[in-house]
Amino acid sequence: MDESWDGSYDPGCQSDESYPFERQHIEPIYDSFVCPLTKQVMRDPVSLENGQTFEREAIEKWFKECRDSGRKLVCPLTQKELKSADLNPSIALRNTIEEWTARNEAVQLDMARKSLYVSSAEADILQSLKYVQHICQKSRMNKHVVRNAELIPMIVDMLKSKSRRVRCRALETLRIVVEEDADNKAILAEGDTVRTIVKFLSHEQSKEREEAVSLLYELSKSGSLCEKIGSINGVILMLVGMTSSKSEILSTVEKADKTLENLETCENNIRQMAESGRLQPLLNQILEGLPETKLSMASYLGELVLNNDFKVLVSRMVGSSLINIMRSGNMQSREAALKALNQISSFEVSAKVLIEAGILPPLVRDLFIVGANRLPMHLKEVAATILANVVNSGYDLDSIIVGPDHQTLVSEETVHNLLHLISNTGPAIECKLLQVLVGLTSYPSTVSNIVAAIKSSGAIVSLAQFIEAPQKDLRVASIKLLQNLSPYMGQELADALRGTVGQLGSLIQVISENIAITEEQAAAAGLLAELPERDLGLTRQMLDEGAFQAVIDGVVRIRLGETRGMRFLTPFLEGLVRVLARVTFALAEESDAIAFCREQNLAALFIELLQSNGLDNVQMVSAMALENLSQESKNLTRLPQLPTPGFCASIFPCLSKQPVITGLCRLHRGSCSLKETFCLLEGQAVDKLVALLDHTNEKVVEAALAAISTLLDDGVDIEQGVKVLCEAEGIRSILDVLIEKRTENLRRRAVWAVERLLRTDDIACEASGDQNVGTALVDAFQYADYRTRQIAERALKHVDKIPNFSGVFPNVA
Repeated sequence: MDESWDGSYDPGCQSDESYPFERQHIEPIYDSFVCPLTKQVMRDPVSLENGQTFEREAIEKWFKECRDSGRKLVCPLTQKELKSADLNPSIALRNTIEEWTARNEAVQLDMARKSLYVSSAEADILQSLKYVQHICQKSRMNKHVVRNAELIPMIVDMLKSKSRRVRCRALETLRIVVEEDADNKAILAEGDTVRTIVKFLSHEQSKEREEAVSLLYELSKSGSLCEKIGSINGVILMLVGMTSSKSEILSTVEKADKTLENLETCENNIRQMAESGRLQPLLNQILEGLPETKLSMASYLGELVLNNDFKVLVSRMVGSSLINIMRSGNMQSREAALKALNQISSFEVSAKVLIEAGILPPLVRDLFIVGANRLPMHLKEVAATILANVVNSGYDLDSIIVGPDHQTLVSEETVHNLLHLISNTGPAIECKLLQVLVGLTSYPSTVSNIVAAIKSSGAIVSLAQFIEAPQKDLRVASIKLLQNLSPYMGQELADALRGTVGQLGSLIQVISENIAITEEQAAAAGLLAELPERDLGLTRQMLDEGAFQAVIDGVVRIRLGETRGMRFLTPFLEGLVRVLARVTFALAEESDAIAFCREQNLAALFIELLQSNGLDNVQMVSAMALENLSQESKNLTRLPQLPTPGFCASIFPCLSKQPVITGLCRLHRGSCSLKETFCLLEGQAVDKLVALLDHTNEKVVEAALAAISTLLDDGVDIEQGVKVLCEAEGIRSILDVLIEKRTENLRRRAVWAVERLLRTDDIACEASGDQNVGTALVDAFQYADYRTRQIAERALKHVDKIPNFSGVFPNVA
């Protein structure tokens, strides 16, 4: 009996930390208080017919064991058979036991209270807290006793202890004290206690975090406390982090998740969860909440900054619901839906989900509709932004019906409406609608429809005017659109730029800015590069306005590494080189172009650019420019002036002696230089061009071969040109191009060059023994175009594959 003073407290679970309190009581334990079966103080004493008293639960278990084993019912003390299993409550004894217990617990609780100070010994504090846990678990009534004894604030003070064990025990004790007790929860929520508990969520020790989460979970069961918990800065973010943590123990993760579920009763908490990456509660409210809640959550969704994965999740879960709100809601609801759709449509995958959910018809309707139900201008801007987002998603749009008469987004009527809207709105909407057209002109399946609609509307001039807009975004969208249109409307666009004062100059000014390379600069360079290269009038105007000088400055800065902004460097450089190359197409007609190329030593720059490894377009365009320059060399070479022979020499030629002139170009038979006559031989460009014949890009090979072919052209010393190529080890490379037959254009150029090479007997003799060369020439002779077949026939004659007297093709004047 001495081992147990309390019938409800299991000695097997007895803690060394609470035992000293259990030994302190003001009255001894009376034998009548103790159940003979359990040896513990009874809580619900009952009497048998023979007057013996037992704990109800214990005697019922005894009777059950007797029945299960087939034995007669007997009294466990007297072992005499009982006639009845009736149990009579011993009310007086129970009341006496309860009074005795209350008196003793008051003494024990007072002892515990005296140790609940931060200055007390750690062991004493731990014992006191354990005892408080014990009595609260024993009876819910004892929780009122703890509250009335004002122990809750004292336990809270233990959270400030330097001992981790004390802090953990205090958190555990508070959880037990407030379990299923609203009054105790209310007391605990007073002041900054909840904030103190939240701080433990960030502690390194997992045990403290675990106890803090368990306590918060218990507090969150009270609806009145959910708002207070959520109002503490960082608590929801930390809880959300725990639910996705792989380092937390499973029970902590589950408690954190359940705590968040409880906190969902407060709208502000749902918003914080969405901010922290837990979107499901907010989406559930949009799907299932009351109308005012749906509106509130949709509005907040439009303000969130979501990563791409969340945009896809949101579009799949509530995209259709938001589209329905946009379609049929009042203006306030439509605004909320549009802003949310704007947020989630900015990622390609989520934009495609919205397209499949049917966003395009109501979106186009909202943009074009007039009348009482029309959108205000600021919402039309949002609608235009969404349309720009979905159009630029890469979805096949030409088959989606958006109008009542089966119009699609690329129908002429729809495009005309877009153009009309662009001309009659403010800069913000104009920018977004231009971005729509940029998207529609970026895909081969839709660009032809847009080009046809713009041509039929005559809008190219008005679109070009946006190049001078003061708003940068508007300028960029305009330039990108015109760049997309230029391959199809190059001449119309060149006419518009040439005929309007300022627009060409604005483009030149954009590419001239010495700043980090921007998207606007890359687009402007790309637009100028796409304009018809043989438009002499435009080239003259660009020369007059200093465009080519600005381009050279930009290329030089890039080559010297003086520019910033690597993202747009490649398209910007490619555009600049293409713009610069157009001046070489005007050499025959424009003396100013020749003067400019000489002054800037342009041939040297293009030779340098041939070595831009990895930039195929730069190498290709540079080779094309060198071809143009080299074609002009024979016209610019200064032939030597021979002295007039004397009288005797004129009568007796044998007496005359031809003067020896040194320093002449063996190819052009005159005075040459790279800077003045653009001679490739003088510029040591041949080796670099030959190296490009082995390039993996057929267009680079074709451009290099075209430039090399100028060394074999009429008007130059072809024999010397062949020698130059021999010295550069280019003969084999040209033959390989012919043999490989990678494209029809390459074969045409290769056949022309090989025929010129085979005019040299040594090369013809060697080539005649190469079966691959013969096969390639025969193939060209049989299957190429008419002109190439003629050249192939002559080449075959050089290697004796066709007799000289055979005339397969008639002579053509």
